[in-house]
Amino acid sequence: MLRYLGQRLYTTWAVVWFIIPFVLIYPFQWYFSRRPTGGGVVHALNRFWSWLSITMWGMPVEVVRESKGPTPRPCVYVANHGSYIDIMMLFKYIPGFLNMMGKASLARVPVWGPLFGNVYITVDRASAVSRGRAMVAARRTLAEGRSIAIFAEGRISPTPGKELLPFLDGAFQMAIEAGVPIVPVGMPLNHMFMPDVEKDLRVRYHRLKIVFHPPISTAGLALTDIPELKARVYAQLAADFLPAGAVKPGPSTWRAPAAVAPSGQPTNS
Repeated sequence: MLRYLGQRLYTTWAVVWFIIPFVLIYPFQWYFSRRPTGGGVVHALNRFWSWLSITMWGMPVEVVRESKGPTPRPCVYVANHGSYIDIMMLFKYIPGFLNMMGKASLARVPVWGPLFGNVYITVDRASAVSRGRAMVAARRTLAEGRSIAIFAEGRISPTPGKELLPFLDGAFQMAIEAGVPIVPVGMPLNHMFMPDVEKDLRVRYHRLKIVFHPPISTAGLALTDIPELKARVYAQLAADFLPAGAVKPGPSTWRAPAAVAPSGQPTNS
């Protein structure tokens, strides 16, 4: 019972500190998202939102930067996708005016969605026209000297922290064509804080980790090298997985937790 009440209280705390920063900055985001040169301001506001929310949530975050030198700009950050807080983690820990490529459905999220769609790149991967437009926008972004972050799996993995979905070609194609390096980014525990569960909101106090691997040069590579490049990045991100993130946390319950549910997931965490 105490565990259940604690989880409910922490979920409320997390939701409140997700909403408060957004409400504070929304008028400014709305205004600048409609200005031709306001994207940088909107992104700075998103970084502030992410910083304040993650700080107030209070969980420890381990940041590992394996490269000793500064990250080259522009570059393509290729990250795994296990939770809706992945975007906030990237906003907080990647410096500068970052462009983000996300699925088209993000632009349809009430209130916040249009802001995302006005500033960042959205793509409907089922549409060849949408994919083509997204690639053109991405090339323009890189030509302007801005880095791009993309989830190579294309969607949240159903087994985050345990298995990656097959990578799509887009991130690797744009990096090779632009001649910019790829920076693999591993986030193996985000789903332990907020798992993607249909028709449910689960928030758990849990330590997080984000790993920035050394840049991988694409100089001299051709599109025929994409499979090998994908395999290399895939192996690096899969190696970031930790035993603590091998399962999704189960739903909150006031009953005593069982050892393991038939599905292989704990019934309570």
